[in-house]
Amino acid sequence: MAALIKRSLRVNLKPGKSIRPFDALAESIAYQQLSGKAAATIWKRVRALYPRKKHLDPKEILKTPDEKLRGAGLSRSKVAALKDLAAKTIDGTVPNARALARMTDDEIIERLIIVRGIGRWTVEMLLLFDLGRPDVWPVHDYGVQKGFAKTFGKRKLPTPKQLLKHGKKFAPHRSVAAWYFWRALDNDGRA
Repeated sequence: MAALIKRSLRVNLKPGKSIRPFDALAESIAYQQLSGKAAATIWKRVRALYPRKKHLDPKEILKTPDEKLRGAGLSRSKVAALKDLAAKTIDGTVPNARALARMTDDEIIERLIIVRGIGRWTVEMLLLFDLGRPDVWPVHDYGVQKGFAKTFGKRKLPTPKQLLKHGKKFAPHRSVAAWYFWRALDNDGRA
């Protein structure tokens, strides 16, 4: 682990300045199971449906015909997930940024996985990259599993249960450990 840290860029996990949970989660939905380039193209088309809007408006999303969102490149299931996210943002199920700041990681996960298309992994990425939470340990993340195996010379990937056990030694800074395990998969650890 020390060698990995030494050859990697310094960890950079800071909370976003003005996170809007609806926007962050909507983008996550669009990016699910796609290459970054394809997802970015689709997300750009979705955003273009709402010109002159810095942020997405859940009410506008609900008013947008499904066919229009499909025309931007979203699958039927992603359209359904985006609309469920919008409805649950409006009804308060999805907390605003101020409310999120007062909630524990587990409370946030419990609240957000109710939304269609949002699973534990998606919420963990929000906690890590948007909220800058210091002790997120995404044991189901393939990159973390693979980076852990590579770092410690393991032939087989650890199971989530095994990774959970190993992660205890990194607490309360498991977000940093996860970040470095992702770096272990970069060509030279410098990305």
